[in-house]
Amino acid sequence: MMQLSHYPAAIAQAAQRANEIDSQLMAVQHQVNRFEGNADRTAAFEMDLKNDAQRKARRFEVLLVNQEYQKSIDTQIRLTLDKANAIAHLEYLRNQFSVAKLEARLAIAQQLSDFESRELVGL
Repeated sequence: MMQLSHYPAAIAQAAQRANEIDSQLMAVQHQVNRFEGNADRTAAFEMDLKNDAQRKARRFEVLLVNQEYQKSIDTQIRLTLDKANAIAHLEYLRNQFSVAKLEARLAIAQQLSDFESRELVGL
């Protein structure tokens, strides 16, 4: 475990990392939404499509051949996993900090107890 005084900086850094990943994830989500909107527009204006099922199938086809969309989806999946890991690391650091604080309090209490015991005995 690290020194008690180092935890706040480590926790802040871990929180910042989680926020950075979240920002990247939002940017990729925006990109995915744009690709999906373009696919919806393409399917909506094809006159030979007769119903919603055909439009959905066409939308799926348009997205399936779009390599940038596929890369964006892969990136979104990776960033979602990275964000989950970053948040888990952040919580781990927070929990370690809580344990370190409790251990420090226990050590202080034991020192005070030992000191009071010596006073009672007259040492």
